[in-house]
Amino acid sequence: MSKRFFVFLILPFLLASCAQNNVTEDDSLKQYFDAVGVTGTFGMFDNGQGHFTIYNLKRFRDSAYLPAATFDILQSLVGIQTGVVNNDSALIGDLQTGAWVDSAGMKASHMPTENDLCRAPVMMLSEAFRFSCTKAFQELSHRIGKDTLKKWIDSLSYGNKDISSAVDTFWLDNHLTVSADEQLGLVKKLYFDQLPFHARPQKIVRRMMLRESNSNYLLSYKTGTGIRKDGHSLTWILGWVEENKHPYFFVLNLDSADVAKDLKSNGLNILKDILKQMGFFQGKK
Repeated sequence: MSKRFFVFLILPFLLASCAQNNVTEDDSLKQYFDAVGVTGTFGMFDNGQGHFTIYNLKRFRDSAYLPAATFDILQSLVGIQTGVVNNDSALIGDLQTGAWVDSAGMKASHMPTENDLCRAPVMMLSEAFRFSCTKAFQELSHRIGKDTLKKWIDSLSYGNKDISSAVDTFWLDNHLTVSADEQLGLVKKLYFDQLPFHARPQKIVRRMMLRESNSNYLLSYKTGTGIRKDGHSLTWILGWVEENKHPYFFVLNLDSADVAKDLKSNGLNILKDILKQMGFFQGKK
């Protein structure tokens, strides 16, 4: 596969922040999506060089999708900023009865299992964040309130800013949508404390995103999986990889008409294959 070099003067979110941007469109990355029969896009920003590497530029720049559990990033920031939750050890759930409360106010007891942490009736924010536990963040959305969430979404100009459906479903039901370009910009600003939150909430969320740490690299990311309007299953993976204190920000987005396909596992495999091809994980970047 060939690589084609482009210079773009403006793209809608992160790329628009620089006067001139060097963007390499790398078609060789298509092989990893094709190998598992999915469609998608990948973007990486090398902060030190101000350089972008992108596969499927049109999808990266112009297509918007439900954020699914990647919205946990923003909701956690708002929850900590406003004091609704104190930190990543804060408990989410019905502490009095040990039951989840769904959007209709009905209670359903769940016994936690080792293989399915998200069924626990009460859990720490960090656990809910790591495993993308929908019920936990639906409960948190009720605690925060729709008006407060709307204020922060508007202030960030996050996606299309549409939260017109229920307070506990708008990021899951295709009302709120966001592009890969915008997602990449979000994690870059989070890393550098450039979001309009206090430094403490941003530090806590960064800590929750850290998934792998060793002498060669740090890998931080958040996943999110949902169903598009057309019935396709969709997965996001966004975050950064850091080697020698040099951050590289990435976003991966993929979908499939086969809703039985494990897109999260496929996405993580694609991400690591791409990062390996780019020379990561050896501590030499």
